[in-house]
Amino acid sequence: MSTNVEFHDRMLSLGLARVAEQAALASAKWVGRGDEKAADQAAVNAMREQLNKLDIKGVVVIGEGERDEAPMLYIGEEVGTGEGPGVDIALDPLEGTTLTAKDMPNALTVIAMGPRGSMLHAPDVYMEKLAIGPGFSEGLVTLDMPPATRVSALASEKGCAPSDITVCILERPRHQDMIEEVRSTGASIRLITDGDVAGVMHCAEPEKTGIDMYMGSGGAPEGVLAASALKCMGGQIQGRLLFRNDDERGRAAKAGITDLDKIYTRDEMVNEDVIFAATGVTGGTLLPGIKREIGWLTTETILMRSKTGSVRRVQYRSPIEE
Repeated sequence: MSTNVEFHDRMLSLGLARVAEQAALASAKWVGRGDEKAADQAAVNAMREQLNKLDIKGVVVIGEGERDEAPMLYIGEEVGTGEGPGVDIALDPLEGTTLTAKDMPNALTVIAMGPRGSMLHAPDVYMEKLAIGPGFSEGLVTLDMPPATRVSALASEKGCAPSDITVCILERPRHQDMIEEVRSTGASIRLITDGDVAGVMHCAEPEKTGIDMYMGSGGAPEGVLAASALKCMGGQIQGRLLFRNDDERGRAAKAGITDLDKIYTRDEMVNEDVIFAATGVTGGTLLPGIKREIGWLTTETILMRSKTGSVRRVQYRSPIEE
């Protein structure tokens, strides 16, 4: 007789929302205060505390580095009460520490959960990413296409001109050639300074966000988190790991990755149904930031289940603890 406990995503979803909420609330006092490390540590501590209250046998497969970098929620850390289903957890306790410290838009607390073995164990290296929203032909755009070809292909399927397309790109010197090529098509670019999980999520709601496509390289762990979000919201994402040295290739080998050139699709990065929660810390297009009133803090969380395609927006009003 099997002793495995089934992953009941519906039962766990509200608990996951609370994890994201509490991490956001803990970081609230650091918004605009210029201290990235303090903001991140506050979110980490709150997220760990809440995860350890859930009846799960959880393992962090996407976290904040290796074990020797604790007290962050490190890759391989076990969380939960030890009772209940075995689960994989991908998280970023504060996606956008700089955004939080400077009170800039789109800082989020982000977490996803799925059955054990459901998520790619991406090493802490860079990943080249390409994402579009739902409703398009599978493989319409690929990482093997030049950036200009991606824009043209998406515009053609949408029945619009390339000048009607807006692409979100992380503002980094490494992306300068890509930015110039995309602009040569007539497309617009929304540059972001940080927070590429939110950047990818914007593609899933183009009518609301004005973003049609995301491209560029960023952290591989954030790529898996973004894939978890699109698994729930709909949309396509491709990712290819990028390695700068033998140490990074060694991390891939440690994670069981042997094909270093593989292009991962959304369903290869997240191969089973997952739940996903994100809470706004600073205001943005996807979620409002934490609202502060005398004696109260109010958060808004987006809570999603890929199994049903359900999307909830949960407001939580909490008294400020002195």
